[in-house]
Amino acid sequence: MPQQCTHLDEIKVTETSKRGCEECLKSGDHWVHLRLCLECGHVGCCDSSKNKHATKHFHRTKHPLIRSIEPGESWMWCYVDEVEAGELAG
Repeated sequence: MPQQCTHLDEIKVTETSKRGCEECLKSGDHWVHLRLCLECGHVGCCDSSKNKHATKHFHRTKHPLIRSIEPGESWMWCYVDEVEAGELAG
C-alpha cells in the first residue's frame, strides 16, 4: 500500500496573491517554478531552481506541506512523508 501523507490537518493557507519567490525577489535572482507553504504562506522556488528556497524553508521551519502555485497545477507535496499528498483546489 502506498504511503499516505499524515500532515493534511496542518494546512492553514491554501492560496496566495504572491507571484514570486520571496528570497529570490530580495536578492534579484530568478526561479523556475513557485511553491506555497500550506502552513504559513511562504512562497519559495522549486528544486529545479538553483536556490531551492521552498525546500530550504522546510528545513528551517519543518512546515511539512507545499503546493504548486503554477497555473493549472494544484498538487501538494509532503516533505516529511516524501509523498505527493493529493491535489488542493484553489
